[in-house]
Amino acid sequence: MAADLGVSTPTVFAAFSLALAVSALVGTRAGSAIDRIGGRPVLMATSLVFALGLAGLGASQGLYSLLAAWVVLGVAMGCGLYDSAFAALVRLYGKDARSSITGVTLIAGFASTLGWPVTALLEANFDWRVACFVWAAVHLLVGLPLNWLLPEVRRAEAEAKATVAEPAVSAALPEPGSRAPLVAAVSLGFVFAATSFISTAMAAHLPGLMAAAGASAATAVLVASLIGPAQVAARLLEFGLLRKVDPLLSARVAVALHPVGAAALLAAGPVAAPLFGVLHGAGNGLMTIAKGTLPLSIFGTQGYGRRQGLLVAPARVSQALAPWLFGLVLASWSQWALVLTMSLSAMAMLALFPMRGTRLSETRSESPQASVGASR
Repeated sequence: MAADLGVSTPTVFAAFSLALAVSALVGTRAGSAIDRIGGRPVLMATSLVFALGLAGLGASQGLYSLLAAWVVLGVAMGCGLYDSAFAALVRLYGKDARSSITGVTLIAGFASTLGWPVTALLEANFDWRVACFVWAAVHLLVGLPLNWLLPEVRRAEAEAKATVAEPAVSAALPEPGSRAPLVAAVSLGFVFAATSFISTAMAAHLPGLMAAAGASAATAVLVASLIGPAQVAARLLEFGLLRKVDPLLSARVAVALHPVGAAALLAAGPVAAPLFGVLHGAGNGLMTIAKGTLPLSIFGTQGYGRRQGLLVAPARVSQALAPWLFGLVLASWSQWALVLTMSLSAMAMLALFPMRGTRLSETRSESPQASVGASR
């Protein structure tokens, strides 16, 4: 892409970072829209925006058209990725959405398994522009009809929801004499940002990290190939044995797995690289689910979409910064760059431990707005 457009390779990645920043800005508005009218119209519109952005990327001719296409894709990302899907499911199923959230992440865990080979095949046999146009067509011909099949929220219910939307959102704000909801929201925002930084850094720099740890290229490929199946296996575990477990416990386990694997890699060297890949992938798989179920467990269903947009906004920013920042640390510290991700995991664990989902839910249920929401 860089050679075709006459820009540097870092510029191409900077454009992607710009899209992540845009997605952080629009996520809250998308969540609020889902709270009011349900996920079906929002996600259908997002399919169109994704197709427009990908088509624009495929047709780009230079720096400005590249940036413009990624801005459009950033809007689509803010409205149509996991967090919007979670909000749509909570809008439909309320407090019973956990199984559906897990099911979505279980199926979507195969996205890279399909997406990377298909994209590589298109790029090798045609070029990157054709790959963009093909994925734009997939959004129109597959994504749009599937989103159209989502159950539609009844108009009367949507209007009633809109009437109480603002009071419902206030349930996440501190009540007189209580700072617990605000502290929990800030803590969750940090946990999501820290874990997103780690997952994005590993995705961007895993081969370089394995090489710095003394692993061969073949071992690096093996580790990369283990992460996807480990994510799916962990999600299957969540869907089965852990489905009745407190989401806070699942989140704590998820956060703990990366530093355990990293410590093993630093202590034992390349022989522990496969173990690192399995543990990191499993933790990442569980954490994806936790990003949907934790806010539901702690704050409930009222204003879920808007709150979810607020909670993941810092994570989008950390994702945008992670490849660059971790790359600098890796270049300076070699494999000991893992100390940074282990430290972030430790801080995320400390942020999770004081949380009590049931206590906040009980506090919230005493409010009139929560009672109105519960009656629905």
